[in-house]
Amino acid sequence: MTNSASADQAEQVAGVEVGEARITIPGMSEEGENLATAHEETEHTHGGLGESTVKAKSGGSRADRTTSLDVADFAVPTGREEEWRFSPLKKLGRVLSDAATQTPVRLKVRNLAEGVTQGELAQAQSPRGTVFSAADRAAVVGYSQTEKADHIKVAADTELTEPVFLDITGEAAGQRANGHLVLEAGTHSKVVFVMEHRGSADANLNVEVIARDGSDVTVVSLQRWDEDAIHVGQQDAEVGRDAKYKHISVTLGGEVVRLNSNVRYAAEGGEAAMYGLYFADAGQHLEHRSFVDHNSPRNSSNVLYKGALQGQDARTVWVGDVLIRKAAEGTDSYEKNQNLILTDGARADSIPNLEIETGLIEGAGHASSTGRFDENHLFYLMARGIPEKEARQLVVRGFLNEIVQAIGVESIEDSVQQDLENELKIAGF
Repeated sequence: MTNSASADQAEQVAGVEVGEARITIPGMSEEGENLATAHEETEHTHGGLGESTVKAKSGGSRADRTTSLDVADFAVPTGREEEWRFSPLKKLGRVLSDAATQTPVRLKVRNLAEGVTQGELAQAQSPRGTVFSAADRAAVVGYSQTEKADHIKVAADTELTEPVFLDITGEAAGQRANGHLVLEAGTHSKVVFVMEHRGSADANLNVEVIARDGSDVTVVSLQRWDEDAIHVGQQDAEVGRDAKYKHISVTLGGEVVRLNSNVRYAAEGGEAAMYGLYFADAGQHLEHRSFVDHNSPRNSSNVLYKGALQGQDARTVWVGDVLIRKAAEGTDSYEKNQNLILTDGARADSIPNLEIETGLIEGAGHASSTGRFDENHLFYLMARGIPEKEARQLVVRGFLNEIVQAIGVESIEDSVQQDLENELKIAGF
């Protein structure tokens, strides 16, 4: 079921009016008995610059998607599939083939404090595969072609005051690299993992996050690849009872990056927050897909992705799925995507999807907007003596700063701010 906002709830974001609502479930009784059993074909667009009207049919419910660890269950995509129609398959062909690693990415782990261990897991060795289940061909190929997964484990009741840094470096442009990483946080532990991707490769890299009961886990995934890198990956997390999970994805580098970030819950009381920041230049394709599976009662989620685009054929895609299953009574969920287009020739596609199978929830909603600068903002700043170039910089910084601040690691926030400054210089700001 798609949740739509009413006109009187419109807000002004980046110069475009968009609807936004916490919860409206027409036709559903308190018990959810009037929930439609089939999804109708609907037109869905948020009217943003560079967007096209999308017709989607419900055979596309996330509850019906194939998940498997067997490559045979996923055919090579043609581009006609819903989950692949935005992706540049010609460029992704090398990472979709069922091929072994040619040159592996190099992993360096820093800040392995007391209570943190590093090891390896075979494909059938627990806890590998207990949370991760591939949702497309890229993910299953990456999993099956990785013989040994890296495993970072934080012991129960361990609270780390400094992040664990994982430097992931591609060492050969155009060379295939498969990888799988398992991050495990024990009960009542607290940890921040920072994954930083640099260099170049045709990288098919998956991440599996296990947040045990009562844990507090933050995962920061930085994509700072060279301009010729290809990166696909699925990053899955399961949130335990009364656990907190925060995932932040920052994508600035790479020729093509396509990441799926997914969350589900092991028990009640879990909290999940998913943030994303991306800045696409000419010729880049940056694609982010998020899925929150509310599969148990009384859990919450908040999803916020923001992006900026500049240059000819700069392309971004965000697809956000939230599924509130019938068993997930008491759920509170919200997702939002905003895009700021800085120059002609750029395109942003933004598709939020919300499915609700019970009326007994605390709240649910989504919003999306895409547009250029709000000239009123520029006029306000320039009227106070700020030159136009600096005023435009301030608008972009202010737009993206909400995501930067969510990182919570000062050194990383500072470096991301510097990266954004460099991006603005490319556009002549």
